Amino acid sequence: MPLGRRSLVALALPLAAAACSSSPERRSGCDRGRRCWRIKDPVALEYFQLTDEEYFILSHLDGTRSLADLQQQFESRFAPALLGLPRSTLYYRPVPVRQSTLRIMARIDALYLEDPCSGSRRMVAYLGREGIPISRERVRNLMRRMGLRAIYQKPRTTVPGEPAERFPCLVDLKAITAVDQVWATDITYIPLQKGFLYLVAIMDLHSRHVLSWKVSNSLDTEFCLEALEMALSGGRRPENFHSDQGCQFTSGDFVARLQAEGIKISWSGRKRCYDNILVERLWRTLKYEEVYLRAYSDGWEAEICLARFLWRYCHVRPHSALGGRTPHAAYTETETCSSRPELTISGA
Repeated sequence: MPLGRRSLVALALPLAAAACSSSPERRSGCDRGRRCWRIKDPVALEYFQLTDEEYFILSHLDGTRSLADLQQQFESRFAPALLGLPRSTLYYRPVPVRQSTLRIMARIDALYLEDPCSGSRRMVAYLGREGIPISRERVRNLMRRMGLRAIYQKPRTTVPGEPAERFPCLVDLKAITAVDQVWATDITYIPLQKGFLYLVAIMDLHSRHVLSWKVSNSLDTEFCLEALEMALSGGRRPENFHSDQGCQFTSGDFVARLQAEGIKISWSGRKRCYDNILVERLWRTLKYEEVYLRAYSDGWEAEICLARFLWRYCHVRPHSALGGRTPHAAYTETETCSSRPELTISGA
């Protein structure tokens, strides 16, 4: 009756033990566990098709340890190495956060909600007033651990790119006399209770109608392209498209999309802060009448509130620069109104 594989494995024990006892490393006093792991008898491995775990167990069976103990020893010694992890990962147990640290973190969170502009320096002063001595480095680490960042004008929304082709500024506010003559775009940041978002909008400069907008948590070109596609999906095209020289608007994909529609590209020059003043005026109105009056808990709430405000801005809110009309009414007007006052910066 032929023997099964497991029976052959059991018969391989003397052969494995003999291979270990006759090893030169045994005579040199090498650790037995390490020696048996490195030396593998070719007959036991090839003929009996032993796995690493089976060979380890067979070569360590000496009658003093059970099979379960050897399996546990194999897993603790070699399983982490097979996964590419340090051995300490197997038996490490995370240390719970102390209650005193949790109380400090809870107080930092409460102070941050009251003053989201507080950084680690100001937070140390707040905690010191309450009798909590703490170093600035520890406050910085705890705030980083909690995901808290002070709200200040740190994010740069205009990062110069390196375009293959440059375009001049074609915008003259006094020369804008019709809708779809110039569209303009810009990016601003929207603060949240814990973090911030970026908002891009595309506006018709004659009517100040917001054609499209999009929010994102990163300053990439993709969400700017999505806003452009939304604006173009209405079926209307501008003669000129104006923006600053941020890398989002000077990217090859954005420029190629405008050129594919036959739109002239206009970029703001250096030290020409008034070229895009009408979009900047929109940001001022948005933040003072909406964003700064609320504390958005997350991106969903921010997007809903921004959609509500921008719809009201375009369809309900009268504009003095438009003779009391709304931007939507001015944009959809088929005939030019002769009583429309001259386009000015005030009255957004």
